[in-house]
Amino acid sequence: MSVQTGSLAPDEVRRMFDRIAPVYDAMNHSMTVGLDRRWRRLTAEAAVEPGNRVLDACCGTGDLTLACARAGAREVVGLDFSERMLERARGKTQVPGCSLEWVQGDVLSMPFEEASFDAATVGFGVRNVENLDGSLRELRRVLRPGGRLAILEITRPRGALAPFYRLWFDGLIPLAGRLLRGGAAYTYLPASVRRFPGPEELCNSLLLRGFETVTYRLLAGGIVALHLAQTPEAAP
Repeated sequence: MSVQTGSLAPDEVRRMFDRIAPVYDAMNHSMTVGLDRRWRRLTAEAAVEPGNRVLDACCGTGDLTLACARAGAREVVGLDFSERMLERARGKTQVPGCSLEWVQGDVLSMPFEEASFDAATVGFGVRNVENLDGSLRELRRVLRPGGRLAILEITRPRGALAPFYRLWFDGLIPLAGRLLRGGAAYTYLPASVRRFPGPEELCNSLLLRGFETVTYRLLAGGIVALHLAQTPEAAP
């Protein structure tokens, strides 16, 4: 059975991200006290090996795309369905020694050939896709045998940190978002996290879609999960 993660239609999600594109980076850095930069760097370093051709799916304004370039990729393709987000990405500083390409497209039907990337990353993106299983199938399709996938996503912590997380994420962030253009997105954000599978369930989804050596680690006390997986090696 397919996992449906979004409560909004795809066109509504696209319009929402078009609206918040001008404040997206500032809100990310503010919400995480700048930790999102470190999380993206860890994601890129976990997936990318020097000389790789890398896909950054649901790339948004391109911060993870650029982190993959800095991790040693020779080429990185950033794909997103929001043209306003891609406009922001295109305006960012290039990374010497790495070719960057920005493509508008849907992670559920990507315009790439099979086995065309050595590695793929998704940062804070699969939670907004209408069909999680469909996106995992597409990511597996475009990865070569033995290709690596890294998914960075918000999750809900357990234990002592949980009450503080609820106050911050379910209360303060939507309140701050109301003061900004497109602030309704920051009401959608906590709801989308509640609907998204937990770390163990996402591991199972990756295994069911044919990935191997699936692992995850929790960051910042369990606020964020970094999942790593690999496609099967080619038969000898």
